[in-house]
Amino acid sequence: MTYPPLALGLLVLLHGYIGARLVAALPPAGWAPAVAFVLLVFALVYSGLSHVFGPRPTQGWWAWIGLSAIGYFSSLLVLTLLRDLGLGVAWLGEVLGLGRALDDRLRLASAVAVPVLALAASGLGLFIARRVPPVRQVDVPIAGLPDELHGFTVVQISDLHVGPTIRRPFVTRVVQAVNRLQADVVAVTGDSVDGSVAELAEHIAPLAQLQARCGVYAVTGNHEYYSGGHAWIAELNRLGLRVLMNEHVVIARGKARLLLAGVPDYTAHQFDRSHRSDPALALRGAPDDVDVKLLLAHQPRSAPAAARAGFHLQLSGHTHGGQFLPWKWFVPLQQPYTEGLKRHDGLWVYISRGTGYWGPPKRLGAPSEITQLRLVRAAARS
Repeated sequence: MTYPPLALGLLVLLHGYIGARLVAALPPAGWAPAVAFVLLVFALVYSGLSHVFGPRPTQGWWAWIGLSAIGYFSSLLVLTLLRDLGLGVAWLGEVLGLGRALDDRLRLASAVAVPVLALAASGLGLFIARRVPPVRQVDVPIAGLPDELHGFTVVQISDLHVGPTIRRPFVTRVVQAVNRLQADVVAVTGDSVDGSVAELAEHIAPLAQLQARCGVYAVTGNHEYYSGGHAWIAELNRLGLRVLMNEHVVIARGKARLLLAGVPDYTAHQFDRSHRSDPALALRGAPDDVDVKLLLAHQPRSAPAAARAGFHLQLSGHTHGGQFLPWKWFVPLQQPYTEGLKRHDGLWVYISRGTGYWGPPKRLGAPSEITQLRLVRAAARS
């Protein structure tokens, strides 16, 4: 893979910063091992980025090592910055006569602690990412909800990212966990894959076993389009997931009716103009007397259009809740909501933290989830 000069320069600069700050605290005998350590991390991160942005191998430990190195480097950088911040505060305190600066022993100890703590954080993040995602139960209050729809359940999975390190066994465990919930509807809200149908058909196949009383529905995410959107739509439909492309179905429960709609990813028109995401178009031909309108839309950015179209609830993913620190603090720069149940005008928006992970096998501060949403009657206001 060929990296843009600016990106490569930034990568070199950040590794150089880490090396300089950690080496400066070590005795001369430790300089050579420290430099070798930083160069090794750089080489692994460089390799790992090719699995994120370049051709993806069908399998292999090298993908695991390279992608894990990206997560480790992230923690290493953050902890180096925090260490420097602490040293700066101590120095300022000494200048102002408020205390003594850290001595050389503590500088050395903190320099050694940074890579060790980064390793511990990465190990914990790996465990959280690779476990079967816990079930997150969410009640969504809907005004005027008919009795027949009170307790209606939608189980959502999102952002599986089947690819270099997420393979068939992980998908099978997720499907088993979802089926135990005996949902009325199962919703798959995009970014199910990171690779082509030819590479990953075997590994995504367990999704064919998803079960729900009223059907299994899906929408596309941006990553489906990176890997051949039309092919993935056909494959998901072949597996029995109905992919909703600016369209809807109506589900009857007694005399009550729920409309379930889906739109392509918010950016799908950049790959195919006919796939432009349009919540209003998804309602075309809908009956006037439905009681609840539910929209599946991969990105939270669809919320304003969904609210204008008159939906009651939108289910989204995409953000991963930030996946691991510190990136969860940057998600609001690109999306209106990061995770959980939010209100946008008259619309409820639920944003899943995701069921898998993207890139580094690491989750820290943003655990994965399988979401069980239950429609309930909104409490009457006094």
